[in-house]
Amino acid sequence: MIKIKRAYDPFSPDDGRRILVDGLWPRGIKKAGAHIDEWMKDIAPSAELRKWYAHDPAKWEEFRKKYKSELKTKPELVKKLKSEAAKGTVTLVFAARDAEHANAAVLKEILK
Repeated sequence: MIKIKRAYDPFSPDDGRRILVDGLWPRGIKKAGAHIDEWMKDIAPSAELRKWYAHDPAKWEEFRKKYKSELKTKPELVKKLKSEAAKGTVTLVFAARDAEHANAAVLKEILK
């Protein structure tokens, strides 16, 4: 099972393995209390794509296409996430306010 969850939402034992999929550590979150099992910053959108997108919902469809294209160049990371999900529940953790338009939503879509 694959879930997505904001880094600012409370930790739950039901989260399973928590993997941060952002390139930047979430502001105001201490690493000690984040309950992050792994930080896969290399699977995050490139800095250029992240800055261009700026979490503008009007750019969502184009962002999805561009991010999926970037992910095609990182098959080993996608394969690793799929492998983790095959073992049990994985929660893709991200910092964006809008869960529907976050990179984790694209990752979840690809991993299904």
